[in-house]
Amino acid sequence: MESKMDITEKKEGESDNSSKDLNNNNINNELTDSDSKEAEERQARELKAGLHPLKHKFVFWYTRRTPGVRTQTSYEDNIKKIVDFSTVEGFWVCYCHLARPSTLPSPTDLHLFKEGIRPLWEDSANCNGGKWIIRFKKVVSGRFWEDLVLALVGDQLDYGDNVCGAVLSIRFNEDILSVWNRNASDHQAVMALRDSIKRHLKLPHSYVMEYKPHDASLRDNSSYRNTWLRG
Repeated sequence: MESKMDITEKKEGESDNSSKDLNNNNINNELTDSDSKEAEERQARELKAGLHPLKHKFVFWYTRRTPGVRTQTSYEDNIKKIVDFSTVEGFWVCYCHLARPSTLPSPTDLHLFKEGIRPLWEDSANCNGGKWIIRFKKVVSGRFWEDLVLALVGDQLDYGDNVCGAVLSIRFNEDILSVWNRNASDHQAVMALRDSIKRHLKLPHSYVMEYKPHDASLRDNSSYRNTWLRG
């Protein structure tokens, strides 16, 4: 393993709706505060144990796709959790034992997501977001996937709190990398993420990046067709 990692979201009834929105915001803020406190406590425990804590805890998932029409139930049934980790040491133990992309059968998906976010369009963290998509020849996809994994785990991507995870999709004639984000309508964050991915992957100018919101994927039942943006 040559790569190294340095890791150191007035009509009648309007007042009721406003109250509901306020309550929802308060709940979301409380959840965020709770998550932050839990992360701080975890990091403190790991430091005390002599480990190097990551900013986020992550989970690797694996999907062996079944050819045919995608349904939410069948897709969820096929998603298998492999392992989770929250320290630099834990990451390398996990990563060194994972199968290399070149050895995975087609069609297969390997997912790396922050803990608490499932690799599903319908997940609450993903449903308003989308993904940047890059297509690679199979002989080079493994290197770019590793660089992307290191950037994600090391919290190196711009607007990192807006990033949910990444997917490597093994297909017959090509492999596809995608980076999922929380908010497809935040144009600044979407474009900054694109530029950050290009920079960290040292992506050649010949590669085209495509963006597709998850609600569009839900409508046409497709991950990678009918993309919206190119860059």
